[in-house]
This record gives sequence, structure tokens and C-alpha cells, in this order.
Amino acid sequence: MATRRNVQYSALAGEDSDDDNGSMGKEDLRFSYNPRALDRVPWKSIALALFLLALGSLLLLLSFFIFTGHMEGDRSQAYGLLGLGILSFLPGFYETRVAYYSWRGAPGYRFSSIPSY
Repeated sequence: MATRRNVQYSALAGEDSDDDNGSMGKEDLRFSYNPRALDRVPWKSIALALFLLALGSLLLLLSFFIFTGHMEGDRSQAYGLLGLGILSFLPGFYETRVAYYSWRGAPGYRFSSIPSY
């Protein structure tokens, strides 16, 4: 068996008080409600959503052309483009739809439901 070390433990404080860290009178911004924060437009997220929508549409269109024979390529290439097109089209379409309905003022849609990057 290993030997015990001689360690002195001290009791922790029961409650955190505002006097210890000097933040008395300051409010935690994570829990404050600001109605203007709900109306901010996340432009970077909307630009990313539009890019994903355009890229997904292009990849789906290319896979459709390969499947129908209008473009040369193997079926495996068409399946790869179809998979990548679906993976990029769906989130781009969803976020663009939420942004559009938020802009139009539809009930239940807010810009705050779009994650900002």
C-alpha cells in the first residue's frame, strides 16, 4: 500500500459573497433580458446560409445533369455530388427560410433563433 501524504485541507466558504470579488452592483450579462438583442440581424450567418444554399443548389444541379446524361461522369461521381449537395442545401435552406420569415415579421420567427458566428 502507498504511504499517506501529510496534506492539510481547509474548509470551503459556504456561499459566494459579492464582497469577495468586488463585483457588487454589477449585473451578470448572461441573464439580463434585452429586447434589442432579439432584433439584431446576424449578417454573417445569413451570408453563410445563402452561400450554403447556392453551393447545395449547384451541386444538386450537377448531380442531376450527370444522372440524366447531359454531362459526362460516372454514377459514383453523381452520388457523391448528390450527397454533398444535400448536406449543404438543407442547412442553407433552413437558415435562409428563418431569416426571410423573420424579416417579413411572421409570428414565431425571430432573428435570435439564427446562431450568430
